[in-house]
Amino acid sequence: MGEGIRSDSLLYLTDEQLRQGIEAMYFAYRGFTADPDRILESMAYGRAHHRAIHFINRAPGTTVTNLLAILGVTKQSLNRVLRTLIEDGLVESRVGKSDRRERNLYLTEDGTSLEHRLSDAQRARMRSAFRDAGPDAVSGFRQVLESMMDGELRRQYKSLRDSGQ
Repeated sequence: MGEGIRSDSLLYLTDEQLRQGIEAMYFAYRGFTADPDRILESMAYGRAHHRAIHFINRAPGTTVTNLLAILGVTKQSLNRVLRTLIEDGLVESRVGKSDRRERNLYLTEDGTSLEHRLSDAQRARMRSAFRDAGPDAVSGFRQVLESMMDGELRRQYKSLRDSGQ
């Protein structure tokens, strides 16, 4: 945010410093999504497809219900995305073993390949930014992001993070 802000003064950020932080988040998000967006655009996919692919890869066998909760989208919206990914051979939907009404989602080999292309670009950007900012900034950045999450989102995030998958 501002140059030379001491850690004990962070509780007293000015509106201008907060505005700069908000704008930095917007521009950073644009940079973070730029490379995957270019890849997705060539396939006529959008960010919703990317998010679905990311979280299916993160938790193979996840259910549609779980994916709905993680993504926070409508069932209709997710079904449109999943239908496309399944038809294009990137995601496989299998009947649940314990509950046959459930659908477990897995990436196919092509889906895994696409996920790697998308996440490799983002990992390279994150790695470079973290290297430039230094180790203290990495921890602080994560703390700020977690503090911005609402309680239920933070719980979902920590559950996924702690699962080690």
